[in-house]
Amino acid sequence: MSAGALVLVVAAVVLGCVLQRTSGMGTGLVLSPTLALVIGPVPGVLLTNATTVVSALLLTLAVRADVDWRRYAAVAPLVLVGSVPAALLVRVVDRGWLEVVIGAVVLLALAGAVVMRGVPYLPGRLPGLLAGAVGGFLNTTVGVAAPAMLVYAQATRWEQRSFAATLQPLFLTMGVVSLVTKVALGAAGPAGLPPWWFVLTVMAAVPVGVVAGGWVARRVSARAARRVAGVVVSVGAVSTLVRGLLRLLG
Repeated sequence: MSAGALVLVVAAVVLGCVLQRTSGMGTGLVLSPTLALVIGPVPGVLLTNATTVVSALLLTLAVRADVDWRRYAAVAPLVLVGSVPAALLVRVVDRGWLEVVIGAVVLLALAGAVVMRGVPYLPGRLPGLLAGAVGGFLNTTVGVAAPAMLVYAQATRWEQRSFAATLQPLFLTMGVVSLVTKVALGAAGPAGLPPWWFVLTVMAAVPVGVVAGGWVARRVSARAARRVAGVVVSVGAVSTLVRGLLRLLG
């Protein structure tokens, strides 16, 4: 594992945590395509899940006063329902297809903030349960649950401050469930991860990104942070998508 690859991944972790602190989501969006390119889609998503657990835990503590636990309870119960079939899928799907799906889902998440504004209002418990199942599935397969959560937030007209805060315990739950199901079902494991020093360095970058995110959140608008991250994420997602397509065609 080269020093350049480590620097790239650490930068992605910090940027993702900054974006997550300012807008509620970002660690998976930035890190999943980056790690898929550097270490491969299966170990990359597994490490993304682990990193998301740490970042979401720290951010939950930071924004706990704004967390809507009723909303959390409306989404969390079906995360496992989506995660189990996703882990089984990861175990059998070709690496090229995983890279294509990772790139496509991340690009979909980026477009979602614009195209999903017209989502109709949906009352009741069903939207939350669907968001939990679909979010668990996406988080386990590609490390990015943002599309499901964006649709749910738009459909229920969820206020941004509460939404951004409540996403943190939800991402924490999804990350833990994704790790456990993939390891338990043999879809991924520690054997496929890069060297221990690489993993520890990535994890050590998380609190740095969270602290930096708190500083940025007080000085830079969430819209500006999303624009900068959007460019970086788009490059990584397109690169992952193209590499997956080339792998399938070659």
